[in-house]
Amino acid sequence: MSEQFLYTTPLDPRARPLIEGLTFEYDSRYGDVLREPGAPREIDRYPAEVFAPPHGNFVLLLRNGVAIGGGAFMRHDERTAELKRVWTHADLRRQGLASKVLLELEAQVLRQGYERIYLTTGFRQPEAVGLYRGHGYTALFDEVADPETPRKLPFEKHLATARHHGHAPAALAGAAQR
Repeated sequence: MSEQFLYTTPLDPRARPLIEGLTFEYDSRYGDVLREPGAPREIDRYPAEVFAPPHGNFVLLLRNGVAIGGGAFMRHDERTAELKRVWTHADLRRQGLASKVLLELEAQVLRQGYERIYLTTGFRQPEAVGLYRGHGYTALFDEVADPETPRKLPFEKHLATARHHGHAPAALAGAAQR
């Protein structure tokens, strides 16, 4: 089994399983519970460009050329990246793939000069809550509230290394093609 990370775009045909899997996951767990009337579905809220360097990135974890996981980040503010779309194939869960994706995203966030990561997950995603807690993320929500209260659950993590200054565009482009 050969696994590798590929930095690409959500428009890449190899990303289709990730996008379709996420769409199914969000729709089956939430339907329209967290969506304001007339608002786009979560998967449709962000154009592909926000997940492109220099402010963001999109990665797939490929096994034998097939996407089995992935994730993305976009600029939240000058020093903070916001993680989005962290996913692993439903049939391949509990193998540590989400941790691999998360660690790769954290490394790329640092390479692109951010100091902090922000993210939200949903109240019906206890696996994601466990993943983020297990990787040192701090909950920014009331942890004693009713777990079935419809809400987004924000987390943050301050990254260990100091901010990188002076990234040349070529360096970012190289990191994006890894």
